[in-house]
Amino acid sequence: MNFFHQPKAVLAVAFACVIAFMGIGLVDPILKPIADELGATPSQTSLLFTSYMAVMGLAMLITSVVSSRLGVKRTLLIGLVVIIFGAGLAGASDSIGAIVGWRALWGLGNALFVATALTAIVTSSHGSVREAIIFYEAALGVGIAAGPLIGGVLGSISWRGPFFGVSVLMALAFLVTAFILPEGGTRPQPSSLRDPFRALAHPGLRGVAFTALLYNFGFFTLLAYTPFPLAMGAQQVGLVFFGWGAALAVASVFIAPRLQERLGTLSAALLALMGFALVLAAMALWTQNKAVLAGGVVVAGLFLGINNTLVTEMVMNAAPVQRGVASAAYSFVRFAGGAVAPWLAGFLGERINDHVPYWVGAAAVLAAVAMLASSRRHLNHIDAVLAHAPA
Repeated sequence: MNFFHQPKAVLAVAFACVIAFMGIGLVDPILKPIADELGATPSQTSLLFTSYMAVMGLAMLITSVVSSRLGVKRTLLIGLVVIIFGAGLAGASDSIGAIVGWRALWGLGNALFVATALTAIVTSSHGSVREAIIFYEAALGVGIAAGPLIGGVLGSISWRGPFFGVSVLMALAFLVTAFILPEGGTRPQPSSLRDPFRALAHPGLRGVAFTALLYNFGFFTLLAYTPFPLAMGAQQVGLVFFGWGAALAVASVFIAPRLQERLGTLSAALLALMGFALVLAAMALWTQNKAVLAGGVVVAGLFLGINNTLVTEMVMNAAPVQRGVASAAYSFVRFAGGAVAPWLAGFLGERINDHVPYWVGAAAVLAAVAMLASSRRHLNHIDAVLAHAPA
């Protein structure tokens, strides 16, 4: 597909997505510097991810309600403003508690922005839903890859640098979105707070959501805990996670569609989850070997990229509900895993040893394999839906 053969509005949202997704990996290179400078433990520092994900998951319940009443553009802009303030105030803080709190505000803004952005791209882009999702995942991948790299460069100056960097970049994204995205974008039917819970009554969507909750234990163990046993400088950690994000982007856009065509959506997703579980198991066995940890992070990006694209497609087609509602319901459940995993990994690493968080992550991803396999009969229609989607 031609990524640039899209309406200007879609390109504007995609650009803002790139910057928004930088925020996920931007703090990885500075987790250890923050812990060292503020005297925080790994589990306390990992709360930067927990507060962000917990608030983001809860806020997902209101995204479809807000966007259906305010419209896509206003919701996106509100989300961007909240991120600007949350990131900036986190950078200006002097205690781990304050940073965790402002990171939670950042999560609220990200929820309003991310869920609405996916709906905006799917609704407004040229081509099929599948192509729009790949386009969205490409923006996600570029942002995730760039985040640790920029975080490493700014973090080598000061741990505050990445937070202020996000504020500046989000201000730029705000201007681009404000001036390029049309005012009268597509507005979905008004929805209620009950709609996401009703959507989860569909066994296919529920199965995919809980699959994502489980594999997010592995995902955020990798993301939030690995900088501690790696024990490298901010720039070195940034380069490792840049490799992870680059692998994720390549797999999302190029490998996932080919595997999907050859194996089918469900089989390809199950294969990617098994691969990720094996990587975490290898990291659990050889946690003291920095080369294995760094290589495992990068290889995991390939499996996570494949899985992200395929799971997003399943979510959008699993249940006969509005896409914004499906996205809100799915994101609410999966971010619960993202909220618990960082703190749990830090706690287990402190209380037992560095190997245990990876074993727990691998076991959770294997449970995700079982969950998705058990939902197969409710998701077998996905490939038929995609095959008959308009080009």
